[in-house]
Amino acid sequence: MKPPVQIGLLITALGLLAAGCRKADPSAGASAPPPPPVTVNQPVLRDVVEWDEYQGRLDSVATVEVRARVSGYLQSVNFKDGAEVRQGDLLFVIDPRPYQAELDRAEAELLEARTRFELASNDLARAQRLLRAKAISEEETDSRAKAEREAAAVIQSAAASVEMARLNLDYTRLTAPISGRIGRKLMTEGNLVNGNQGDATLLATIVSLDPIYCYFDADERSILKYQQLARAGKEESLGGGKDACEIELDNESGFPHKGMLDFVDNRADAATGTLRVRGVFANPDRVLQPGFFARVRVPGSARYAALLVPDQAIGTDQGQKFVFIVDTQDAAQYVPVQLGPLIDGLRIVRQGLHTNDWVVVNGLMSIRPGAKISPSRSAAAGVAATP
Repeated sequence: MKPPVQIGLLITALGLLAAGCRKADPSAGASAPPPPPVTVNQPVLRDVVEWDEYQGRLDSVATVEVRARVSGYLQSVNFKDGAEVRQGDLLFVIDPRPYQAELDRAEAELLEARTRFELASNDLARAQRLLRAKAISEEETDSRAKAEREAAAVIQSAAASVEMARLNLDYTRLTAPISGRIGRKLMTEGNLVNGNQGDATLLATIVSLDPIYCYFDADERSILKYQQLARAGKEESLGGGKDACEIELDNESGFPHKGMLDFVDNRADAATGTLRVRGVFANPDRVLQPGFFARVRVPGSARYAALLVPDQAIGTDQGQKFVFIVDTQDAAQYVPVQLGPLIDGLRIVRQGLHTNDWVVVNGLMSIRPGAKISPSRSAAAGVAATP
């Protein structure tokens, strides 16, 4: 009979041998991981217009420099810096007293000239009566006729002086030539301003606000594309006042400001190959300010039916764009695609997809071509889910 210790060792050895056999059994291996869950939906079929985007700058339709037209001391300033003014509002007053005195003098000279004309007319009438009575010579009559014509010319000269004096007096009151926003006053009361032509004192500037322009430069390839669309009759001639144009500011999205293209420059810049284009926009709420930068977009294609998928569904493989679609066996299939621009968060797919394909939109990093997946069908943006 074997000792108890030897029996215990034998039992332990048999147990280890049995455990080793179980680990070596292939049929007892760990279970395979489940197919990764992914979200899939079908492409959206939508009528779209492709837009070309540019960087633009806003500018006023009208900009006016308010300058003195007569010399004198600035008597008053009648606006607040940065205020909106209307056409005809009084802005500055230059001391009018010297110009009022000049007008009074010119009017007195005109009255004197008219009196002399009346006297010359009376002298001519008497001379003509005496000539008929043979009591005066023809030479004397001609002299009095010339004196009357001279007096008439003096009246015209005096009247012109009165008109000039009246204009100068009017120029002492500077009014807003346009409606818009005025800048700061560049001269204050009590300063002497110069009204001489070519050296007139600048007093302020005014810019119009509604409507407002947006200028941008279109590249040569885009210009040729627009011209081709116009020739094909798919779009109005660029700059003809009927082309849509939209802008958004730096803190905006969705291009909320709608306008029209109304001007295209008559030649391209030879250095850059671009053409200056202008859009005009209504600005009733004064959000758009001259000098602001804006993102501009104009239609770059005619309207057509396109397939769109969420942008996150697009993968990149060494420069090749692709998507995964689900086949009838719930396996992921690699499909190369050709893409267009992004519209409302969805990417246009020009080639590679069909409307009945189910495209993987989430979980791309967890799947491989041909691998089994667990798709969860959902609705794409703007469409209902397909049962």
